[in-house]
Amino acid sequence: MKTIMIIGKMNEMLKDLNDYLKAYFRVQICSDNVVTAMGMIKVTEPDLLLISLVGLYSIGSDLFARVRKEYPNLPVLTIGSAADIRDVAHFYTGEQFENLMRPLDNKDVFEAVCRRLGLNEESIKDAAATSEDTRKKVLVVDDNAVTLRSMKAMLGEKYQVMLANSGMQAMTSMGKKRPDVILLDYEMPVCDGRQTLQMIQADEELCTIPVIFLTGVNDRENITAVLKLKPAGYLLKPAIPERVFGAIENALGNVEEA
Repeated sequence: MKTIMIIGKMNEMLKDLNDYLKAYFRVQICSDNVVTAMGMIKVTEPDLLLISLVGLYSIGSDLFARVRKEYPNLPVLTIGSAADIRDVAHFYTGEQFENLMRPLDNKDVFEAVCRRLGLNEESIKDAAATSEDTRKKVLVVDDNAVTLRSMKAMLGEKYQVMLANSGMQAMTSMGKKRPDVILLDYEMPVCDGRQTLQMIQADEELCTIPVIFLTGVNDRENITAVLKLKPAGYLLKPAIPERVFGAIENALGNVEEA
């Protein structure tokens, strides 16, 4: 399955487009921060970039220039009006960048993606209708919405990502769909990470799920208290992709012996 990275300011149009495209492709959502976007491209290695030009302004020139220099063979579709492309028009002189003029619907975008990737539309639709997602499920629990979005973008290509913004919401979510691994923040209101881990370990149906702390808490007292509960790992923020993926694979038992 091909991977598409959507870059832009999140709005209803992009949310709707994401929901539409993820039925046919692996879709990564990324903010319009240039450094973040380039880092995600390196980690996820998308087959195509889909960039919303709405509100991109001067950031667009910096992002386009770096993509053209560092990933000259990566096809880029943009969505924007004539006014939106004015400051970046010179990037469209070659074949790498192509703009889809607003207004347009999700079907138009789907057709353009298939065309740029050399895919047969009907074959993609048929494959989506019969496919089943067998990837491992990772539940990310954090009260920070930005962290949840960035973790979903980071992990979404390789795993099914579930999100919860509190310990109680996590417990409710796990009652409906059991994750294979949990990434858990420590500092959360009402029910913090330690209390959440204790509830998980006290539940006979959930106690075997490996829990990895991903938190900014690094003082000795709290770390010592948490480690006594024997989590599967303890990672400090900011999340470093290589360490996060390594900890998850280790918890899943997928790490090969050297």
